[in-house]
Amino acid sequence: MDFRFTEEQQMTAEAVRGLLADHCRPEDLRRLMETGEARDPERWRRIVAMGLHGALVAEDKGGLGLGPADFVQVAEACGEACLPEPLVENAGVALPLLADLAEGPRAHDFLAAALAGEITIAPGHPANPLVADADTAGAILIVADGHVHLLDTAEIVRQPSIDPFRRLYRVAGPFRDDTAIATTDAARPHLDRALDHGAVFTAAQLVGIAQRAIDFAVTYAGERRQFGRPIGANQAVKHLLAEAQVKAEFARPLVYAAAAQLGQADVYSRARISHAKITASEAADLACRTAVQVHGAMGYSWEVDVHFYLKRALALGQWWGDLRFHLERVEERVFSHPLGADRTFASEAAHA
Repeated sequence: MDFRFTEEQQMTAEAVRGLLADHCRPEDLRRLMETGEARDPERWRRIVAMGLHGALVAEDKGGLGLGPADFVQVAEACGEACLPEPLVENAGVALPLLADLAEGPRAHDFLAAALAGEITIAPGHPANPLVADADTAGAILIVADGHVHLLDTAEIVRQPSIDPFRRLYRVAGPFRDDTAIATTDAARPHLDRALDHGAVFTAAQLVGIAQRAIDFAVTYAGERRQFGRPIGANQAVKHLLAEAQVKAEFARPLVYAAAAQLGQADVYSRARISHAKITASEAADLACRTAVQVHGAMGYSWEVDVHFYLKRALALGQWWGDLRFHLERVEERVFSHPLGADRTFASEAAHA
């Protein structure tokens, strides 16, 4: 079995990294924060021009027909750049879910507009208490009153967020018969898949956050000098950075494997997804806190870019399932199915 990414997958990821390296730098984030704007229009235009917003929608519905393994490195790159725009949730969660549920002309029209890059769709999933980026979305796809609703206008109330670039809202409706596109029971398999997509791609962002935080710390440790030598020459600093890097390196393949198995939609794949989310959250948390520690007291200040990543890591760690939720899914797999080397890449279909 070959787990390597294809040349096309690698090229796509590198193209996204290159774009974000040029247009989503820390100084760009600071400029956006100063203006109070939710997005950088030019950066979003460039992202849309790459066509990634329809990556996970089937070709017969107007998308690119790619799979989670094709998109996971893109999500990781978004984490590395601390991207404010909702590329991951729009392309990775909301549009595939809308495509699965779009049967009437109204839903088809919104899907077509989203695939054309004219609007974004904000997902309001039961796994999350609030809806991110509801203010800039062309529509909100949300579960309420036993139905999945597609709202083009909604009453939204801004909620506090630790991350200055994550705009969170409570959606109060209106939920009407004409906004409902499916019952919750009928949509359950699609909602479950949306949750798995959200968890995997959030984990990928967390791995990207971890790596960028470590890179910040390594650079600073090589530049900051005390007693005539870089602080990175001290064993204590080396050990801190090495531990954080090991955590990140351990989490990364777990996230990739979870993306590769996401389509199974069984107890094995759910446990792998949850394992990846738990491990990536721990890696990002340790990496960001280590980066703050290496920077010393100034690591807590607004002048140091690490704080963007620490706040994003704290926010995403609770998004698409908290620690308890994911531990319970891992527990279900461990205590209800046999363990062993022959079950490493097991599936219910082959190991019933």
